[in-house]
Amino acid sequence: MTNTVAGLVVDSLIANGIDQLYCLPGVQNDDFFDALYDRRNILNPVHTRHEQGAAYMALGAALATGKPQAFSIVPGPGFLNGCAALATAYSLNAPLLALVGQIPSRAIGKGFGLLHEIPDQLAILRGLTKHAERIVDGKNAAALLNSAFSQLTDGRPGPVGIEVPVDVWKLPVVDPLHQQNAGGVSPAPDPARLHEAATLLASADRPLIVVGGGAQDCSVEITRLAETLSAPVMAFRTGHGVVSSHNRLSVNAPVGHRLWQDCDVVIGIGTRLQTQQMQWGVDDAMKIIHIDINPAEIGRINTPAVGICADAADAIPALLDALHPDMANRSNWLNTVDQAKANFASLCQEKLGPQLSWINAIRAELPDNGIFVDELTQIGYVSRFAFPTYKPRTFLSTGYQGTLGWGFATALGAAHARRDVPVVSISGDGGALFTIGEMATAVRHKIPLTLIVFNDNAFGNVRRFQIENYNNRPIASDLTSPDFVKLAESFGARGMRATSPEELRRHLALAIKSDGPTLIEVPVGDFPSPWEFIMMPKVRGV
Repeated sequence: MTNTVAGLVVDSLIANGIDQLYCLPGVQNDDFFDALYDRRNILNPVHTRHEQGAAYMALGAALATGKPQAFSIVPGPGFLNGCAALATAYSLNAPLLALVGQIPSRAIGKGFGLLHEIPDQLAILRGLTKHAERIVDGKNAAALLNSAFSQLTDGRPGPVGIEVPVDVWKLPVVDPLHQQNAGGVSPAPDPARLHEAATLLASADRPLIVVGGGAQDCSVEITRLAETLSAPVMAFRTGHGVVSSHNRLSVNAPVGHRLWQDCDVVIGIGTRLQTQQMQWGVDDAMKIIHIDINPAEIGRINTPAVGICADAADAIPALLDALHPDMANRSNWLNTVDQAKANFASLCQEKLGPQLSWINAIRAELPDNGIFVDELTQIGYVSRFAFPTYKPRTFLSTGYQGTLGWGFATALGAAHARRDVPVVSISGDGGALFTIGEMATAVRHKIPLTLIVFNDNAFGNVRRFQIENYNNRPIASDLTSPDFVKLAESFGARGMRATSPEELRRHLALAIKSDGPTLIEVPVGDFPSPWEFIMMPKVRGV
């Protein structure tokens, strides 16, 4: 029976389905890891070389599986090292538990200058999470842990934090009983609003569906809705794979932008609709139906014609039931969609052919269920509208946070959690070095990840803006990068170099079959700018 806070935390993690703990131990958490020692066959510690690696790996595992994941780090600098991953998890609504150590209880807030002390760590943790608490003794530890796990998945998912001072780990637990979190009850969709939505859709000539990260677990339902309505489905960053790119109705952001100017009813599902409403514009001729589990998102930017607060998994089947069985003929709209897709495909090939050649090489070798992790690099930017995605949770992106350097370590977590499918991560030479030390982690834990580094010896996007927007005055954007092939080999990983898309395909075919990490360096020069297809102008309400 659990009799200390440390033991209770271990038991709580196990009871709530956590079987991998991404971590970097340290003195404030020694008692916790001592309690974990005897349970490590059930809760496996995956130790990294840097705290950001632990946090990013847990994030990647959460995004790839859709299930809660956890990481453990020391306070102060260790905690701060993990904050970029927490901020990214918050932007992506990822169910991520941060277990953070703390200095002795009696010294918190006193400014004594103890090891790893920072001012108001809990306030920082609360600012980056959906919910955070400090365990101060054994009396309510079980209740706080249960609340934390409930918050991970109740309503809109998101990261949560638990802080434990070093002197609290070994305190006795008064009430050791800790039940597995059964999950909360999602708000039921309002029948009256479903009727309003169905009425709008019955008279719509040109409906458009926009999906975000909140739609990832509703692929079947949303595909059925799209086909019932003859409505194209647009994904920008986090909604890729909800409707397969094989489907005629799947459209990317540039095509969605073209359709946005003509559509009469928009259904936003699990998305903030921020880019569309704030950049592309709205007007009175457009009616928006916004479906989101978080009531705060509905009407945050503009008041929709119909707001439905519910889990998409509940709302979409109910909306389908409410629809009139005889939909209007929308063949003209479908022809418009087909033409827009064909026109953009031709334009994209004309303007971004160099990027597309590399993207197509990756897609050709990565199976439909393989996972692709993008980065803040030229290939990554284009991939957000040009990489075909066929399954949910197989295109991982930073969302609005745009976290440079997240890619490799996040993909490492995805590959660790999903060893049943290949995982390919892309980086520029700038972003790759943020977490390249985790190649040691990949080798140590035999994680089968393929990292492709597109090396232009620069922060390429920064340099482009400086040249194009500041009268050709680049500053602090040139880089001296290592020989990435030799660097990978020095870790004990496989290193390769590809100088053409055809060579990349051959290397990828070998790497994907490997049971360990592979790095493929791709030397590149300047690419054509993709930004006209990302920062697209206002087309409504001008």
